[in-house]
Amino acid sequence: MDERQLTPEAASDGGAELDMRGITKRFGDVVANRQVDFVVRRGEVHALVGENGAGKSTLMRIAAGIMRPDEGGIRVSGETRSFASARDAAAAGIGMVHQHFSLVPSLTIAENIFLAEPPNQFGVLDPKLLRRRAAELSTRYRLDLPTDGKVGNQPVGVQQRVEILKALLTGRKILILDEPTAVLTPQEADHLFATLRALRASGHTIILITHKLREVFAVADRITVMRDGRAFPPVAAAESNPSELARMMVGRDVLLRRPNATQATPGPEALRLDAVSCRNDRGATALDAVSLTLHAGEILGIAGVNGNGQDELVEVVAGLRQPSQGRIVVVGRDVTTARSPRARRAAGIAHIPTDRMRRGVALPATVAENLMLGPHERPPLSRGPWLQSNAVRAFADTLIDRFGIRTPSAAAPVAALSGGNVQKVVVARELTGEVTVLLAANPTRGVDIGAAEFIHRQLEEARARGAGVLLVSSELDEVRALSDRILVMAGGRFAGPFAPDVSEHELGVYMGGGDRAMLGSEAGAQHDGAA
Repeated sequence: MDERQLTPEAASDGGAELDMRGITKRFGDVVANRQVDFVVRRGEVHALVGENGAGKSTLMRIAAGIMRPDEGGIRVSGETRSFASARDAAAAGIGMVHQHFSLVPSLTIAENIFLAEPPNQFGVLDPKLLRRRAAELSTRYRLDLPTDGKVGNQPVGVQQRVEILKALLTGRKILILDEPTAVLTPQEADHLFATLRALRASGHTIILITHKLREVFAVADRITVMRDGRAFPPVAAAESNPSELARMMVGRDVLLRRPNATQATPGPEALRLDAVSCRNDRGATALDAVSLTLHAGEILGIAGVNGNGQDELVEVVAGLRQPSQGRIVVVGRDVTTARSPRARRAAGIAHIPTDRMRRGVALPATVAENLMLGPHERPPLSRGPWLQSNAVRAFADTLIDRFGIRTPSAAAPVAALSGGNVQKVVVARELTGEVTVLLAANPTRGVDIGAAEFIHRQLEEARARGAGVLLVSSELDEVRALSDRILVMAGGRFAGPFAPDVSEHELGVYMGGGDRAMLGSEAGAQHDGAA
Protein backbone atom coordinates (compact mmCIF):
# COMPACT_ATOMS: atom_id res chain seq x y z
CA MET A 1 0.00 0.00 0.00
CA ASP A 2 1.22 3.50 -0.84
CA GLU A 3 2.14 5.73 2.06
CA ARG A 4 -0.88 7.67 3.29
CA GLN A 5 -0.67 11.44 3.15
CA LEU A 6 -0.46 13.51 6.28
CA THR A 7 -3.87 15.16 5.93
CA PRO A 8 -6.69 15.59 8.42
CA GLU A 9 -9.99 13.77 8.28
CA ALA A 10 -12.45 15.67 6.15
CA ALA A 11 -15.08 15.94 8.85
CA SER A 12 -15.66 15.07 12.45
CA ASP A 13 -16.61 11.44 12.99
CA GLY A 14 -20.12 10.76 14.18
CA GLY A 15 -20.16 9.70 17.80
CA ALA A 16 -16.79 11.29 18.53
CA GLU A 17 -15.97 11.18 22.23
CA LEU A 18 -12.77 13.22 21.85
CA ASP A 19 -12.30 15.57 18.91
CA MET A 20 -9.05 17.56 18.73
CA ARG A 21 -8.62 19.89 15.77
CA GLY A 22 -5.68 21.91 14.49
CA ILE A 23 -3.59 21.29 17.60
CA THR A 24 -0.22 23.02 17.50
CA LYS A 25 2.28 23.05 20.35
CA ARG A 26 5.70 24.70 20.26
CA PHE A 27 8.64 24.49 22.62
CA GLY A 28 10.86 27.34 21.53
CA ASP A 29 11.87 26.64 17.94
CA VAL A 30 10.70 23.03 18.15
CA VAL A 31 7.17 22.29 16.92
CA ALA A 32 6.03 19.16 18.78
CA ASN A 33 2.51 19.14 17.30
CA ARG A 34 1.80 20.71 13.94
CA GLN A 35 -1.89 21.25 13.07
CA VAL A 36 -2.86 17.82 14.39
CA ASP A 37 -6.40 16.48 14.01
CA PHE A 38 -7.19 13.53 16.28
CA VAL A 39 -10.68 12.01 16.59
CA VAL A 40 -11.58 9.14 18.93
CA ARG A 41 -14.98 7.46 18.74
CA ARG A 42 -17.09 6.62 21.74
CA GLY A 43 -16.46 3.09 23.06
CA GLU A 44 -13.34 2.22 21.08
CA VAL A 45 -9.72 1.39 21.83
CA HIS A 46 -7.69 3.81 19.74
CA ALA A 47 -3.94 3.31 19.46
CA LEU A 48 -1.74 6.38 19.00
CA VAL A 49 1.58 5.15 17.66
CA GLY A 50 4.86 6.70 16.62
CA GLU A 51 8.48 6.79 17.56
CA ASN A 52 9.85 8.80 20.48
CA GLY A 53 9.69 12.47 19.55
CA ALA A 54 6.82 12.01 17.08
CA GLY A 55 4.58 14.20 19.25
CA LYS A 56 2.09 11.63 20.57
CA SER A 57 2.75 12.15 24.30
CA THR A 58 2.57 15.94 23.88
CA LEU A 59 -0.78 15.62 22.12
CA MET A 60 -2.18 13.44 24.89
CA ARG A 61 -0.86 15.70 27.64
CA ILE A 62 -2.85 18.46 25.98
CA ALA A 63 -5.93 16.21 25.95
CA ALA A 64 -5.39 15.46 29.66
CA GLY A 65 -5.04 19.16 30.60
CA ILE A 66 -1.37 18.85 31.57
CA MET A 67 -0.34 21.20 28.73
CA ARG A 68 -2.20 23.89 26.83
CA PRO A 69 -2.05 24.07 23.03
CA ASP A 70 -0.76 27.14 21.25
CA GLU A 71 -3.42 26.67 18.58
CA GLY A 72 -6.44 24.45 18.03
CA GLY A 73 -9.52 23.32 19.91
CA ILE A 74 -10.91 20.34 21.82
CA ARG A 75 -14.44 18.95 21.97
CA VAL A 76 -15.48 16.24 24.43
CA SER A 77 -18.80 14.47 23.72
CA GLY A 78 -19.65 17.29 21.31
CA GLU A 79 -19.00 20.09 23.81
CA THR A 80 -16.19 22.60 23.30
CA ARG A 81 -13.71 22.50 26.16
CA SER A 82 -10.68 24.47 27.31
CA PHE A 83 -8.49 22.87 29.96
CA ALA A 84 -6.32 24.96 32.27
CA SER A 85 -5.31 21.94 34.34
CA ALA A 86 -5.56 18.17 34.65
CA ARG A 87 -8.43 18.79 37.12
CA ASP A 88 -10.40 20.51 34.35
CA ALA A 89 -9.83 17.54 32.02
CA ALA A 90 -10.86 15.12 34.77
CA ALA A 91 -14.07 17.08 35.26
CA ALA A 92 -14.74 16.60 31.54
CA GLY A 93 -14.23 12.84 31.95
CA ILE A 94 -10.62 12.44 30.79
CA GLY A 95 -8.01 10.59 32.87
CA MET A 96 -4.42 9.69 32.05
CA VAL A 97 -2.47 6.75 33.48
CA HIS A 98 1.22 7.60 33.23
CA GLN A 99 4.21 5.28 32.89
CA HIS A 100 5.37 6.22 36.38
CA PHE A 101 2.72 5.48 38.97
CA SER A 102 1.66 7.84 41.77
CA LEU A 103 0.93 5.26 44.46
CA VAL A 104 1.85 5.14 48.16
CA PRO A 105 3.67 1.80 48.67
CA SER A 106 2.98 1.59 52.41
CA LEU A 107 -0.81 1.85 51.97
CA THR A 108 -3.17 -0.93 50.93
CA ILE A 109 -4.71 -1.07 47.48
CA ALA A 110 -8.06 0.05 48.89
CA GLU A 111 -6.44 2.99 50.68
CA ASN A 112 -4.63 4.06 47.51
CA ILE A 113 -7.82 3.91 45.45
CA PHE A 114 -9.70 6.23 47.82
CA LEU A 115 -6.76 8.37 48.91
CA ALA A 116 -8.23 11.58 47.51
CA GLU A 117 -11.88 10.96 48.40
CA PRO A 118 -12.29 8.18 51.00
CA PRO A 119 -15.83 6.87 51.61
CA ASN A 120 -17.06 7.45 55.14
CA GLN A 121 -19.91 6.48 57.40
CA PHE A 122 -21.45 9.50 59.19
CA GLY A 123 -18.23 11.46 58.72
CA VAL A 124 -16.03 8.67 60.09
CA LEU A 125 -13.59 6.69 57.95
CA ASP A 126 -14.64 3.04 58.04
CA PRO A 127 -11.87 0.60 56.95
CA LYS A 128 -14.44 -2.13 56.26
CA LEU A 129 -16.44 0.21 54.03
CA LEU A 130 -13.21 1.17 52.28
CA ARG A 131 -12.36 -2.45 51.51
CA ARG A 132 -15.93 -3.31 50.49
CA ARG A 133 -16.20 -0.38 48.08
CA ALA A 134 -12.79 -1.16 46.57
CA ALA A 135 -13.76 -4.83 46.11
CA GLU A 136 -17.04 -3.81 44.46
CA LEU A 137 -15.26 -1.54 42.00
CA SER A 138 -12.62 -4.17 41.29
CA THR A 139 -15.34 -6.70 40.47
CA ARG A 140 -17.38 -4.24 38.41
CA TYR A 141 -14.43 -3.43 36.15
CA ARG A 142 -13.01 -6.99 36.18
CA LEU A 143 -9.67 -5.79 37.55
CA ASP A 144 -9.14 -8.68 39.99
CA LEU A 145 -7.39 -6.65 42.71
CA PRO A 146 -6.41 -7.99 46.17
CA THR A 147 -7.72 -4.87 47.86
CA ASP A 148 -6.27 -5.70 51.32
CA GLY A 149 -2.68 -6.05 50.04
CA LYS A 150 -0.05 -3.35 50.46
CA VAL A 151 0.65 -1.71 47.11
CA GLY A 152 4.42 -1.92 47.60
CA ASN A 153 4.21 -5.73 47.79
CA GLN A 154 2.27 -6.10 44.53
CA PRO A 155 3.60 -6.89 41.04
CA VAL A 156 3.81 -3.98 38.60
CA GLY A 157 0.81 -5.24 36.65
CA VAL A 158 -1.38 -5.07 39.76
CA GLN A 159 -0.10 -1.56 40.56
CA GLN A 160 -1.05 -0.46 37.08
CA ARG A 161 -4.60 -1.78 37.52
CA VAL A 162 -4.82 0.22 40.74
CA GLU A 163 -3.98 3.38 38.77
CA ILE A 164 -6.65 2.50 36.21
CA LEU A 165 -9.25 1.99 38.94
CA LYS A 166 -8.30 5.32 40.54
CA ALA A 167 -9.02 7.00 37.21
CA LEU A 168 -12.34 5.17 36.79
CA LEU A 169 -13.42 6.04 40.32
CA THR A 170 -14.11 9.67 39.44
CA GLY A 171 -16.35 8.71 36.53
CA ARG A 172 -13.87 9.32 33.75
CA LYS A 173 -15.07 7.83 30.48
CA ILE A 174 -11.92 8.53 28.44
CA LEU A 175 -8.75 6.79 29.64
CA ILE A 176 -5.33 7.62 28.18
CA LEU A 177 -2.64 5.02 28.87
CA ASP A 178 0.96 6.08 28.18
CA GLU A 179 3.19 3.14 27.13
CA PRO A 180 1.28 0.86 29.52
CA THR A 181 3.24 -2.34 28.83
CA ALA A 182 6.72 -0.84 29.25
CA VAL A 183 7.26 -2.55 32.62
CA LEU A 184 4.96 -5.57 32.26
CA THR A 185 5.66 -9.23 31.65
CA PRO A 186 3.85 -10.78 28.64
CA GLN A 187 1.30 -12.33 31.01
CA GLU A 188 0.65 -8.98 32.71
CA ALA A 189 0.29 -7.33 29.29
CA ASP A 190 -2.29 -9.94 28.28
CA HIS A 191 -4.19 -9.27 31.51
CA LEU A 192 -4.10 -5.55 30.75
CA PHE A 193 -5.49 -6.14 27.26
CA ALA A 194 -8.36 -8.18 28.73
CA THR A 195 -9.06 -5.29 31.11
CA LEU A 196 -9.13 -2.79 28.24
CA ARG A 197 -11.54 -4.97 26.26
CA ALA A 198 -13.84 -5.19 29.29
CA LEU A 199 -13.73 -1.42 29.74
CA ARG A 200 -14.53 -0.93 26.06
CA ALA A 201 -17.51 -3.29 26.43
CA SER A 202 -18.76 -1.17 29.33
CA GLY A 203 -18.74 1.96 27.17
CA HIS A 204 -15.37 3.47 28.03
CA THR A 205 -13.11 5.03 25.43
CA ILE A 206 -9.44 4.02 25.60
CA ILE A 207 -6.47 5.77 24.02
CA LEU A 208 -3.31 3.67 24.00
CA ILE A 209 -0.01 5.53 23.46
CA THR A 210 2.63 3.06 22.31
CA HIS A 211 5.42 2.29 19.88
CA LYS A 212 4.96 -1.50 20.11
CA LEU A 213 3.10 -2.66 17.03
CA ARG A 214 2.33 -6.13 18.39
CA GLU A 215 0.14 -4.80 21.17
CA VAL A 216 -1.62 -2.41 18.80
CA PHE A 217 -3.09 -5.31 16.87
CA ALA A 218 -3.85 -7.23 20.06
CA VAL A 219 -6.37 -4.72 21.33
CA ALA A 220 -6.95 -1.62 19.15
CA ASP A 221 -9.96 -0.91 16.95
CA ARG A 222 -8.39 2.01 15.11
CA ILE A 223 -4.87 3.40 14.87
CA THR A 224 -3.47 6.89 14.35
CA VAL A 225 0.20 7.16 13.38
CA MET A 226 2.22 10.27 14.20
CA ARG A 227 5.49 11.30 12.61
CA ASP A 228 7.45 14.52 13.03
CA GLY A 229 4.62 16.21 14.90
CA ARG A 230 1.97 15.42 12.30
CA ALA A 231 -0.80 12.82 12.28
CA PHE A 232 -1.91 10.48 9.51
CA PRO A 233 -5.64 9.84 9.09
CA PRO A 234 -6.65 6.90 11.31
CA VAL A 235 -6.78 3.37 9.94
CA ALA A 236 -8.84 0.40 11.06
CA ALA A 237 -6.66 -2.21 12.76
CA ALA A 238 -8.45 -4.95 10.83
CA GLU A 239 -7.44 -3.29 7.54
CA SER A 240 -3.78 -2.62 8.37
CA ASN A 241 -0.68 -4.59 9.31
CA PRO A 242 2.61 -3.97 11.16
CA SER A 243 4.59 -3.42 7.96
CA GLU A 244 2.24 -0.69 6.79
CA LEU A 245 2.33 1.06 10.15
CA ALA A 246 6.12 0.87 10.25
CA ARG A 247 6.31 2.42 6.80
CA MET A 248 4.02 5.25 7.93
CA MET A 249 6.12 5.80 11.07
CA VAL A 250 9.47 5.87 9.28
CA GLY A 251 8.70 6.78 5.68
CA ARG A 252 10.17 3.67 4.06
CA ASP A 253 9.96 -0.10 4.16
CA VAL A 254 11.45 -1.58 7.32
CA LEU A 255 12.43 -5.12 8.24
CA LEU A 256 10.48 -5.42 11.50
CA ARG A 257 11.89 -8.72 12.69
CA ARG A 258 15.37 -9.71 11.67
CA PRO A 259 15.45 -13.44 11.06
CA ASN A 260 18.26 -14.93 13.13
CA ALA A 261 19.49 -16.75 10.07
CA THR A 262 23.21 -16.30 10.64
CA GLN A 263 24.27 -19.24 12.74
CA ALA A 264 26.58 -18.29 15.55
CA THR A 265 29.86 -20.14 15.81
CA PRO A 266 30.77 -19.62 19.46
CA GLY A 267 34.47 -19.49 20.13
CA PRO A 268 36.42 -19.38 23.37
CA GLU A 269 35.18 -17.70 26.51
CA ALA A 270 35.05 -13.91 26.14
CA LEU A 271 33.48 -12.94 29.47
CA ARG A 272 32.78 -14.81 32.68
CA LEU A 273 31.10 -13.67 35.87
CA ASP A 274 31.67 -15.86 38.92
CA ALA A 275 29.16 -15.34 41.77
CA VAL A 276 29.07 -11.56 41.34
CA SER A 277 27.03 -9.51 43.80
CA CYS A 278 26.48 -5.78 44.14
CA ARG A 279 24.08 -3.26 45.64
CA ASN A 280 22.00 -0.62 43.91
CA ASP A 281 21.99 3.10 44.71
CA ARG A 282 19.51 2.53 47.55
CA GLY A 283 21.77 -0.01 49.22
CA ALA A 284 19.60 -3.02 48.37
CA THR A 285 20.96 -6.17 46.72
CA ALA A 286 20.81 -5.74 42.94
CA LEU A 287 22.92 -8.72 41.83
CA ASP A 288 22.73 -11.82 43.99
CA ALA A 289 25.79 -14.02 43.30
CA VAL A 290 25.13 -14.20 39.55
CA SER A 291 27.27 -16.21 37.18
CA LEU A 292 27.31 -16.29 33.40
CA THR A 293 29.58 -17.19 30.51
CA LEU A 294 29.62 -15.28 27.22
CA HIS A 295 31.53 -16.77 24.29
CA ALA A 296 33.25 -15.01 21.44
CA GLY A 297 31.02 -14.96 18.36
CA GLU A 298 27.65 -15.15 20.13
CA ILE A 299 24.89 -12.84 21.31
CA LEU A 300 23.71 -13.60 24.83
CA GLY A 301 20.40 -11.88 25.52
CA ILE A 302 19.31 -10.75 28.99
CA ALA A 303 15.53 -10.37 29.24
CA GLY A 304 13.56 -9.05 32.19
CA VAL A 305 11.26 -6.40 33.55
CA ASN A 306 13.09 -3.13 34.20
CA GLY A 307 14.54 -2.78 37.68
CA ASN A 308 15.55 -6.39 38.28
CA GLY A 309 19.31 -5.82 38.25
CA GLN A 310 19.96 -5.38 34.54
CA ASP A 311 21.39 -1.86 34.88
CA GLU A 312 23.67 -2.91 37.71
CA LEU A 313 24.84 -5.94 35.73
CA VAL A 314 25.98 -3.77 32.84
CA GLU A 315 27.55 -1.19 35.15
CA VAL A 316 29.53 -3.84 37.04
CA VAL A 317 30.97 -5.27 33.82
CA ALA A 318 31.67 -1.80 32.39
CA GLY A 319 33.53 -0.66 35.51
CA LEU A 320 30.92 1.89 36.54
CA ARG A 321 29.90 0.03 39.71
CA GLN A 322 32.00 -2.08 42.05
CA PRO A 323 30.93 -5.63 42.96
CA SER A 324 30.75 -6.54 46.62
CA GLN A 325 31.88 -10.06 45.80
CA GLY A 326 32.74 -12.31 42.87
CA ARG A 327 35.06 -12.19 39.87
CA ILE A 328 34.86 -10.68 36.39
CA VAL A 329 37.07 -12.42 33.82
CA VAL A 330 37.69 -11.20 30.25
CA VAL A 331 39.41 -13.68 27.91
CA GLY A 332 40.92 -15.51 30.86
CA ARG A 333 42.15 -12.36 32.60
CA ASP A 334 40.68 -11.34 35.97
CA VAL A 335 39.70 -7.66 35.59
CA THR A 336 37.75 -7.35 38.85
CA THR A 337 40.33 -4.99 40.28
CA ALA A 338 40.51 -2.91 37.07
CA ARG A 339 38.04 -0.51 38.63
CA SER A 340 37.40 2.09 35.97
CA PRO A 341 35.67 2.27 32.58
CA ARG A 342 39.01 3.16 30.97
CA ALA A 343 40.65 0.04 32.38
CA ARG A 344 37.76 -2.13 31.21
CA ARG A 345 37.90 -0.55 27.76
CA ALA A 346 41.62 -1.36 27.62
CA ALA A 347 40.66 -4.98 28.36
CA GLY A 348 38.48 -5.01 25.23
CA ILE A 349 35.05 -4.11 26.68
CA ALA A 350 32.89 -1.70 24.67
CA HIS A 351 29.73 -0.22 26.17
CA ILE A 352 26.54 1.09 24.58
CA PRO A 353 24.77 2.52 27.67
CA THR A 354 21.04 2.66 28.30
CA ASP A 355 21.15 6.42 28.92
CA ARG A 356 23.01 7.76 25.89
CA MET A 357 22.60 11.39 26.90
CA ARG A 358 24.07 10.97 30.38
CA ARG A 359 26.70 8.29 29.75
CA GLY A 360 27.02 7.89 26.01
CA VAL A 361 27.99 11.32 24.70
CA ALA A 362 29.28 14.74 25.72
CA LEU A 363 26.42 16.88 24.44
CA PRO A 364 28.29 20.21 23.98
CA ALA A 365 31.15 18.48 22.12
CA THR A 366 31.16 18.00 18.37
CA VAL A 367 30.30 14.81 16.53
CA ALA A 368 33.99 14.36 15.70
CA GLU A 369 35.06 14.83 19.32
CA ASN A 370 32.53 12.27 20.51
CA LEU A 371 33.53 9.75 17.85
CA MET A 372 37.23 9.93 18.71
CA LEU A 373 36.85 9.38 22.46
CA GLY A 374 38.97 6.36 23.31
CA PRO A 375 40.96 6.09 20.07
CA HIS A 376 42.12 9.70 20.55
CA GLU A 377 44.97 8.50 22.78
CA ARG A 378 46.61 6.49 19.98
CA PRO A 379 48.08 7.16 16.53
CA PRO A 380 47.04 8.25 14.01
CA LEU A 381 44.66 10.50 15.96
CA SER A 382 47.39 11.72 18.27
CA ARG A 383 51.14 12.00 18.46
CA GLY A 384 52.33 12.31 22.01
CA PRO A 385 50.09 14.88 23.72
CA TRP A 386 48.97 16.45 20.42
CA LEU A 387 45.79 15.63 18.51
CA GLN A 388 46.18 15.47 14.74
CA SER A 389 43.26 17.55 13.46
CA ASN A 390 43.39 16.23 9.88
CA ALA A 391 43.42 12.63 11.09
CA VAL A 392 40.56 13.30 13.52
CA ARG A 393 38.47 14.88 10.77
CA ALA A 394 39.12 12.02 8.35
CA PHE A 395 38.39 9.45 11.07
CA ALA A 396 35.08 11.13 11.91
CA ASP A 397 34.03 11.49 8.26
CA THR A 398 34.69 7.80 7.70
CA LEU A 399 32.49 6.77 10.63
CA ILE A 400 29.76 9.26 9.69
CA ASP A 401 29.62 7.70 6.23
CA ARG A 402 29.90 4.08 7.40
CA PHE A 403 27.20 4.36 10.07
CA GLY A 404 24.89 6.71 8.20
CA ILE A 405 24.98 9.46 10.84
CA ARG A 406 22.86 12.38 9.68
CA THR A 407 24.70 15.53 10.71
CA PRO A 408 25.48 18.81 8.97
CA SER A 409 29.18 18.07 9.50
CA ALA A 410 31.63 16.43 11.85
CA ALA A 411 32.00 19.85 13.51
CA ALA A 412 28.32 20.06 14.50
CA PRO A 413 27.54 19.69 18.23
CA VAL A 414 26.12 16.26 18.99
CA ALA A 415 23.34 17.98 20.97
CA ALA A 416 21.90 19.16 17.63
CA LEU A 417 21.34 15.59 16.39
CA SER A 418 18.16 13.54 16.66
CA GLY A 419 18.04 10.75 19.25
CA GLY A 420 18.57 8.06 16.63
CA ASN A 421 21.65 9.79 15.24
CA VAL A 422 23.08 10.36 18.72
CA GLN A 423 22.71 6.63 19.26
CA LYS A 424 24.51 5.96 15.97
CA VAL A 425 27.40 8.13 17.21
CA VAL A 426 27.65 5.94 20.31
CA VAL A 427 27.42 2.70 18.33
CA ALA A 428 29.99 3.88 15.80
CA ARG A 429 32.50 4.82 18.50
CA GLU A 430 32.01 1.64 20.53
CA LEU A 431 32.36 -0.67 17.54
CA THR A 432 35.56 0.97 16.30
CA GLY A 433 38.76 -0.90 17.06
CA GLU A 434 39.28 -4.29 18.70
CA VAL A 435 36.17 -5.26 20.65
CA THR A 436 36.25 -8.44 22.69
CA VAL A 437 33.03 -7.89 24.65
CA LEU A 438 30.23 -5.56 23.58
CA LEU A 439 27.76 -4.49 26.27
CA ALA A 440 24.62 -3.38 24.44
CA ALA A 441 22.12 -2.02 26.99
CA ASN A 442 18.75 -1.22 25.42
CA PRO A 443 20.60 -0.23 22.24
CA THR A 444 17.46 0.78 20.32
CA ARG A 445 15.56 2.59 23.09
CA GLY A 446 14.03 5.81 21.80
CA VAL A 447 15.22 5.44 18.20
CA ASP A 448 13.04 5.09 15.14
CA ILE A 449 12.38 1.74 13.52
CA GLY A 450 14.85 2.40 10.72
CA ALA A 451 17.68 3.23 13.13
CA ALA A 452 16.79 0.16 15.20
CA GLU A 453 17.06 -2.03 12.11
CA PHE A 454 20.52 -0.59 11.40
CA ILE A 455 21.72 -1.07 15.00
CA HIS A 456 20.55 -4.68 15.01
CA ARG A 457 22.62 -5.30 11.91
CA GLN A 458 25.68 -3.79 13.62
CA LEU A 459 25.28 -6.14 16.60
CA GLU A 460 25.10 -9.12 14.27
CA GLU A 461 28.18 -7.94 12.40
CA ALA A 462 30.07 -7.53 15.68
CA ARG A 463 29.19 -11.12 16.51
CA ALA A 464 30.37 -12.24 13.06
CA ARG A 465 33.72 -10.52 13.70
CA GLY A 466 34.15 -12.60 16.85
CA ALA A 467 32.98 -10.29 19.60
CA GLY A 468 30.89 -11.61 22.45
CA VAL A 469 27.75 -9.46 22.62
CA LEU A 470 25.83 -9.12 25.88
CA LEU A 471 22.44 -7.74 24.82
CA VAL A 472 20.39 -6.38 27.72
CA SER A 473 16.98 -5.23 26.57
CA SER A 474 13.50 -4.64 27.94
CA GLU A 475 12.14 -5.37 24.45
CA LEU A 476 11.37 -9.08 24.42
CA ASP A 477 11.00 -9.19 20.64
CA GLU A 478 14.49 -7.71 20.27
CA VAL A 479 16.04 -10.27 22.61
CA ARG A 480 14.34 -13.21 20.92
CA ALA A 481 15.19 -12.03 17.40
CA LEU A 482 18.91 -11.42 17.97
CA SER A 483 20.07 -13.77 20.71
CA ASP A 484 21.75 -17.14 20.38
CA ARG A 485 21.00 -17.86 24.04
CA ILE A 486 18.74 -16.04 26.49
CA LEU A 487 18.90 -15.55 30.25
CA VAL A 488 16.02 -14.06 32.22
CA MET A 489 16.79 -11.70 35.08
CA ALA A 490 14.37 -11.43 37.99
CA GLY A 491 15.13 -10.24 41.49
CA GLY A 492 18.86 -9.96 40.78
CA ARG A 493 19.19 -13.60 39.70
CA PHE A 494 19.26 -15.51 36.42
CA ALA A 495 16.97 -18.18 35.04
CA GLY A 496 17.96 -20.14 31.96
CA PRO A 497 19.66 -20.40 29.58
CA PHE A 498 16.88 -20.61 26.98
CA ALA A 499 17.02 -21.19 23.25
CA PRO A 500 15.94 -18.22 21.08
CA ASP A 501 12.79 -20.06 19.99
CA VAL A 502 11.53 -20.24 23.59
CA SER A 503 7.89 -19.18 23.88
CA GLU A 504 7.05 -15.70 25.05
CA HIS A 505 4.77 -17.28 27.65
CA GLU A 506 7.62 -19.26 29.19
CA LEU A 507 9.92 -16.25 29.32
CA GLY A 508 7.11 -14.24 30.87
CA VAL A 509 6.71 -16.71 33.72
CA TYR A 510 10.38 -16.43 34.62
CA MET A 511 10.35 -12.64 34.16
CA GLY A 512 7.63 -12.52 36.78
CA GLY A 513 9.79 -14.46 39.24
CA GLY A 514 8.22 -17.85 38.55
CA ASP A 515 9.95 -21.16 38.01
CA ARG A 516 9.56 -24.35 36.03
CA ALA A 517 6.94 -25.72 38.41
CA MET A 518 4.61 -22.89 37.33
CA LEU A 519 4.93 -23.91 33.70
CA GLY A 520 3.70 -27.45 34.16
CA SER A 521 4.29 -29.56 31.09
CA GLU A 522 5.31 -26.53 28.98
CA ALA A 523 8.73 -26.20 30.56
CA GLY A 524 11.39 -28.24 28.91
CA ALA A 525 14.17 -29.83 30.87
CA GLN A 526 16.65 -28.15 28.53
CA HIS A 527 15.82 -24.80 30.12
CA ASP A 528 16.78 -25.89 33.61
CA GLY A 529 20.05 -24.95 35.27
CA ALA A 530 22.45 -22.06 35.48
CA ALA A 531 24.21 -20.22 32.71
